[in-house]
Amino acid sequence: MGRVIIGQRDVIDLLVTCLLGGGHALVEGVPGLGKTLLVKSLAQATDMQFRRVQFTPDLMPSDIVGTEILEEDPATRQRVFRFQPGPVFTQVLLADEINRAPPKTQSALLEAMQERSVTFAGRTHMLPQPFFVLATQNPIEQAGTYPLPEAQLDRFLLRIDVGYPTEDDEMLMVGATTHAGLLDADPALDLGALLRLQRLVRDIEISESMLRYATRLVRATRPADSPVEAVRKHIGWGAGPRAGQALVLASKARALMHGRLAVTRDDVNAMLLPVLAHRVLRNFEAEADGIAIADILAALRAGIRAE
Repeated sequence: MGRVIIGQRDVIDLLVTCLLGGGHALVEGVPGLGKTLLVKSLAQATDMQFRRVQFTPDLMPSDIVGTEILEEDPATRQRVFRFQPGPVFTQVLLADEINRAPPKTQSALLEAMQERSVTFAGRTHMLPQPFFVLATQNPIEQAGTYPLPEAQLDRFLLRIDVGYPTEDDEMLMVGATTHAGLLDADPALDLGALLRLQRLVRDIEISESMLRYATRLVRATRPADSPVEAVRKHIGWGAGPRAGQALVLASKARALMHGRLAVTRDDVNAMLLPVLAHRVLRNFEAEADGIAIADILAALRAGIRAE
């Protein structure tokens, strides 16, 4: 992937961490930073099927999950309904600008993300394995958008912020994309190996002290009983128990990526921001003062000590 995506190494690492953890990713970044190319190269490097859906205000749920079509048997003249799968029946799905679709269409993706299945007309259709959703949002343009409900935000394992490249990386990017065309990522991992790695992530060890540390971090995001002053002052709503599961799972995936068979404090701290950034809500005072979620979580990390 690094041969295709110039720079953005941290973004690539977080994306692979999310994939190994078996979760989904929410990516925020301004247009033109290569988010679509990032997902496409991930699919190529893992030899997975890739599809892209551009979310728009007129997008219907059937445009994502599929619909039934009426077919006639030429021999018997009997008419039957046949389910026509939608683009969600893939292994890597790019939901581009997901917040542009109305809530009804967004909710159609919710069952697929959580249950890895689609129910239509009373029948359940299983999705391919592995199934990975990467949804993008534009943090600047908010006209004509529908904010994702908290229940759906909680289904994303990580939120990944894509920033501007450095001057040298941007120069290389401009040169590469205006010369001979883009390269494709060579397959580096087959599906069997990927599924085995996803199972191995679950077997990575985490000590009782690290498990308690991760739990304390999540519980300390709740302003009612948080020992961290920045949380009590700037957070309106803290993270739920699913955040603790996500933090531990992402930490295990990061440990595996770094060649370790046990979770360390560095793993938990590194995953704190991408796991909690979309699960913790700032209050009005924090928004008015321009206090970023990253600053609050940095204060949280400094205020909670591991045993």
